[in-house]
Amino acid sequence: MPRQFTRAIGAIASTLVLCHCASAQDTQAQSATPEIITGTDGVKLSATPLETFDSAWAMAFLPDRRAVVTEKSGNVWLISAEGKKLGKITNAPTVRARGQGGMGDFILHPDFASNGTVFLSYVERDVDDDSLSGAAVERATLTLKDEGGELSDREVIWRQAPKVKGNGHYGHRLAVSPDGHLFISSGERQKFNPAQNMAMNLGKIIRINQDGSVPEDNPFYGNGAIADQVWTLGHRNPLGIAFDSEGRLWEQEMGPKGGDELNLIVRSQNYGYPAVSEGDHYNGTKIPNHASVPTFEAPAVAWVPAISPAGLMFYEGDRFADWKGDAFIGGLSSRALIRVTFEPDAEGGLKASEAARYEWGKRVREPEQGPDGAIYVLEDREGGRLLRLMPAE
Repeated sequence: MPRQFTRAIGAIASTLVLCHCASAQDTQAQSATPEIITGTDGVKLSATPLETFDSAWAMAFLPDRRAVVTEKSGNVWLISAEGKKLGKITNAPTVRARGQGGMGDFILHPDFASNGTVFLSYVERDVDDDSLSGAAVERATLTLKDEGGELSDREVIWRQAPKVKGNGHYGHRLAVSPDGHLFISSGERQKFNPAQNMAMNLGKIIRINQDGSVPEDNPFYGNGAIADQVWTLGHRNPLGIAFDSEGRLWEQEMGPKGGDELNLIVRSQNYGYPAVSEGDHYNGTKIPNHASVPTFEAPAVAWVPAISPAGLMFYEGDRFADWKGDAFIGGLSSRALIRVTFEPDAEGGLKASEAARYEWGKRVREPEQGPDGAIYVLEDREGGRLLRLMPAE
């Protein structure tokens, strides 16, 4: 399953025209020069470069096999089924990219094919104090054209509160659950203690309705407007969030010095940051690990040294049949696409472990499963490429 349950809807719809469109995809792949990537598991991938971007951040496939790609600078691009820029999507939020913040995520409503609704996130500055910023999430209508599109009926449905100084750890990844709720990953903005402060929605996983209202069955509902939104707490910099094929929510986050995490998100649980971590502070100060304080929810996988995880998706395609159900993580400092597998454990849960890394010397920002079953990867930073990964037969 792709990172968002909503994207799976588009992929399912797109399979209806798979045979008609596959020849165009294959022609495009043959027209570029692929490179061969050999994973640590010995699997060889054929990586075909399709397009380049300026600090691409997110990608969403549309039901007609085209796609949308956001850039941190504020651009939102419509991409052809062959992976080429067709034109910009206009009337997007205006952003001033600084540090880690700018334009962010972009996902489809489950009924996008009929209602055109999308959700997008970005970083906004305080109108009275430019040094303060925070993430915001909008609901909008996307009207597509042959060479671009336009957003209309834009409405802010959620904001990080409070806005704070600094330009890091926004998180602001989005996913729609199988039952239709919008989940938002909210970073602790490099301020540590907000992750445990229920008067702030920083360092939390948020659950709201699609119109921005708060479900009354949220675990902390009735404890104040901010606490009402919270699904889980104790997170640092959550840059990936996705539902697997069983409807379970997973989140990955950057730890401090080491200690990056992949977490199974369980309603109401506290994941411990900054009280516990598998890493330590950058100044060398030690942090107790999760095992030392078992009241906190421990990660399914932790990485020391760090991998700097970015986007997250679950694969459910047929091109890599042996990888169905595996998670794929974009690695920034690790410069790799990382595959994670899951096995039942003795207690009836899941044991997650890294299975392989696929490296080609570039920071990986975002992996997505395409409607053709290929894995599409956005590289980070200026000139980062969109790659189409296929088996290398």
